[in-house]
Amino acid sequence: MRMNSSDPLPPRRRSRPPYLLWCGCLALLVGAGLAFPAQAKATPEAVQHEAAPVDTAEAAVKAAIEGLFDAMRDGDAEGVRNAFHGDARLFTATSDSLRSGNIERFAEAVGAPREAVWDERTYDVRVDIDGPMASAWVPYAFYRGEALSHCGINAVQLVRYGSEWRILQLVDTRRTDCDLPASVRSPEE
Repeated sequence: MRMNSSDPLPPRRRSRPPYLLWCGCLALLVGAGLAFPAQAKATPEAVQHEAAPVDTAEAAVKAAIEGLFDAMRDGDAEGVRNAFHGDARLFTATSDSLRSGNIERFAEAVGAPREAVWDERTYDVRVDIDGPMASAWVPYAFYRGEALSHCGINAVQLVRYGSEWRILQLVDTRRTDCDLPASVRSPEE
């Protein structure tokens, strides 16, 4: 601050604004591929390595879902229980209601003796994963033995429980007007 108009002004230093310094550093880091590593060129091996965990996780999620349906086919009540997280919920959505189910009663029903196998056949399964959480859209056809009972969609939410995926919630729809791909139809159809 000048007190007297006759005092000379201190010499003005020409300094670059701090943002120019940051811009220069950023340019050096970008040039070296350190600021945005995802934009740095990757070798084919690195790309393959990065993609593997997603494919492996997707396969593990699909295996967890198929594990439930394998347990149903086998009449394995304990296998059904093990497919679900301890806080899991079941729902069936109809055109005018939402019915909740009980995992334990479902497992008991699966384990009860029956004449025909409960065979839930899936196709065109889509899976999305974000860390320890996954969501799957699972079209299905449900057969009692070789007779089609109904079809629909299972919307399945899963969480990774330790090293395994467990079903946290399953919501299904059910209908009898089914246009199914050949891969899930019985030979008699």
